[in-house]
Amino acid sequence: MTTNFMRTAALACVLLLAGCGGDELSRQFGFTRTSPDEFEVTTRAPLSMPPDLSLRPPQPGAARPQEQTATERAEFALVPQSALGAGGPADSPGQNALLQAAGPRPPADIRGRVDQDAARSSDNQLMTDKLIFWKNPPPLGIAVDPQKEAQRLRENAALGQQPDTGDTPIIQRKSRNFIDTLF
Repeated sequence: MTTNFMRTAALACVLLLAGCGGDELSRQFGFTRTSPDEFEVTTRAPLSMPPDLSLRPPQPGAARPQEQTATERAEFALVPQSALGAGGPADSPGQNALLQAAGPRPPADIRGRVDQDAARSSDNQLMTDKLIFWKNPPPLGIAVDPQKEAQRLRENAALGQQPDTGDTPIIQRKSRNFIDTLF
């Protein structure tokens, strides 16, 4: 009886350990096939006969000079002029005109300045505070009455006046009562 119990316990331990393996166990036994990642497959430049046979042989393990890194291949695909070692980032007159129209170059520490400005201008109110203290609404802006404003613009156009002549009609907000302050 103890040998049956020992066998059952050993079998249960093996099954428990096999269950902890997850995908690895089925991969180890060949139940799951793994294919290569198509994005990591690279091509190598073909071997060619050098024009001058007096070259020294390559060092074992050294990088091949005709091989390109993934970054270089991406640069060549996106901007062929820069990958070919052309004069500068903008060679054509159109590119130069575009750069001139863009204005002066930004300062080198522009990212730091933007981060400082963002840190200075951001309010320090946390999301939980915003959710808990939701009763304080943002200040209301000035609302323009659309019908009266359209009428004013039509009258100005009929009289030949500028659109900005006259007072802009606004909507007067009602004062909040006690019930509105609760919700």
